[in-house]
Amino acid sequence: MAYPRLALALSGADALPGEGRILAVGAVAGLSGLPEERTVVVQGFRPEHDALAAAGWTVVPDLAGATGDFAAAVVLLPRSRGAARDAVAEAAARVRPGGPVWIDGQKTDGIDTMLKDLRARTAVSAPLAKAHGKIFRFAAGAELPGWRASDLHPAPGFVTRPGVFSAEKVDPGSALLAAALPARLPARVADLGAGWGWLAAQVLGRDGVGELHLVEADHASLACARLNLTDPRVRFHWADAARFRPEAPFDAVVMNPPFHSGRAADPALGAAFIAAAAGMLGPAGRLWMVANRHLPYEAVLARHFREVTEAGGDGAFKLLLAARPVPAARTAPRPRG
Repeated sequence: MAYPRLALALSGADALPGEGRILAVGAVAGLSGLPEERTVVVQGFRPEHDALAAAGWTVVPDLAGATGDFAAAVVLLPRSRGAARDAVAEAAARVRPGGPVWIDGQKTDGIDTMLKDLRARTAVSAPLAKAHGKIFRFAAGAELPGWRASDLHPAPGFVTRPGVFSAEKVDPGSALLAAALPARLPARVADLGAGWGWLAAQVLGRDGVGELHLVEADHASLACARLNLTDPRVRFHWADAARFRPEAPFDAVVMNPPFHSGRAADPALGAAFIAAAAGMLGPAGRLWMVANRHLPYEAVLARHFREVTEAGGDGAFKLLLAARPVPAARTAPRPRG
């Protein structure tokens, strides 16, 4: 992804201070217009984090890792309004008073609302509109009371943060899958795309589980899972599930894979999860997954498993059970992740 608005906005002589570190929050590969040698990028989604690091950027997974002060900041808005406000307030607090804080975002991600909200609190520059979005700036030091995010409590005993998947309630697909799991599960289990840990907690309640590995690419979600799950059987992996491979095969995998890339449906994400699950399982391994009913995963499952059945569901979701991964899946190369 490239940022045409950002490159244009930062091309002016006074757009950024001539020295001092720059903070970039939420940027992905293709970032341009910023001085790489003095920019710290905050990116908690593991594939984007790794792509930026490979391109030579200094990258940290969350704002807690962006220590010290900064001469300027750029915030690429997330879709969640609560997460966006928190990112703006946190970034601005790290910029020296008077330094520029640039806000860039698509109309579909709430840039117009953010512009209106900030105009009510401080002076902002004239926005530059391009490619269905806008970019503008304000000076650090503005008061933004109430913009820091608070913990959410989607279920008793669980905490989440604005912006993580299904932050305000248990995802209905995960609830359906949990209800369908057998009373006893094998010893080594993985939860791919584990989110903030609700489904994992249900797995831990089954007999037979000796280890449960949570694999999650979103750093904020995994941080919530660490708070929610203190069982010593749990292992946490901040990793892209499509690339992750365990040190030893799993006996079972459970998953409610993502199927959106941004706002667009992308069934290839679920297909990648299926292929990865097959590669992680032992010869007698079993996969339990839930998917939206319209997604065509059966053919993908049939390529990677010898046994595939639909094990129930409802009008919105289907429960799929697969067993005995084909050898080619289990012996595939193991990329690092």
